[in-house]
Amino acid sequence: MNLEKLLQLKFPELEHTATPRDAMLYALGIGVGDRPEEADDLQFVYEKGLKIFPSQVNVICHPGGWIMNPELEVNWVKLLHGEQAFEILKLLEPGKTYVGRYKITGVLDKGPGKGSLLFMRKELREKGDDTLVSTVDSTYFLRGDGGSGGTLDVAPAPHALPERTPDTSVTISILPRAALIYRLSGDYNPIHADPALARKAGFERPILHGLCSLGVATRAILQECCGNQPERLRSLQLRFSSPVYPGETLLTDIWRDGQTVSFRARVAERDVLVLNNGRAVIN
Repeated sequence: MNLEKLLQLKFPELEHTATPRDAMLYALGIGVGDRPEEADDLQFVYEKGLKIFPSQVNVICHPGGWIMNPELEVNWVKLLHGEQAFEILKLLEPGKTYVGRYKITGVLDKGPGKGSLLFMRKELREKGDDTLVSTVDSTYFLRGDGGSGGTLDVAPAPHALPERTPDTSVTISILPRAALIYRLSGDYNPIHADPALARKAGFERPILHGLCSLGVATRAILQECCGNQPERLRSLQLRFSSPVYPGETLLTDIWRDGQTVSFRARVAERDVLVLNNGRAVIN
């Protein structure tokens, strides 16, 4: 990794018009529609009264494969998504155009052979009046770039889960073709589609996008804690602990403490914790 060029990188403003098709495709990518008898799910996949699923703020105005720029010298094949957080100030609306502004907020060098953490923030604003609708914070684990220098000494502490037994759990099955659908929302990293590149990155087969797993967990929070009302979700954060493979089943444990919802998720088939230190704030 070339730290100097990375910190000098200027991202162009990116525009995206939130079409009904985009909204429905994203919702289908995170599995909405697997309960055809539930009318509440139709609000995200049917044009009549269509609403945009709240976690779509993570993919609107996606910057594409910028990390693959040879000048940055990042070993992008070994990149993993470490953490993600978003805050919703105003729900996205079908037909509106949004502007995404990105900046790298810091790099934490864990040392040679230990990788680095890269922190990035996106501000999402309405085109025209510049209303801030969402902030999105991403942490990337650059496994092959330790020892390249950094700007930070300490990473933010993760949210601590309650020590008591979860109040409830939600089970959601993931389609075997989920990654191939989800990538059409803007993240075309080939490790989610190409078996050869996935193996080169250290996985037995293509893995599910971390943000798709986040979307599935967000579905669990909306269903269990918000009555499937997207306007009640104010923010959500989590840590990606282990990859999910398409076709697996996500079991999300939930703790409720007033407006704060803590959660984690594991893959039922392998009994592996895949999402951890989750925290959502609801109305």
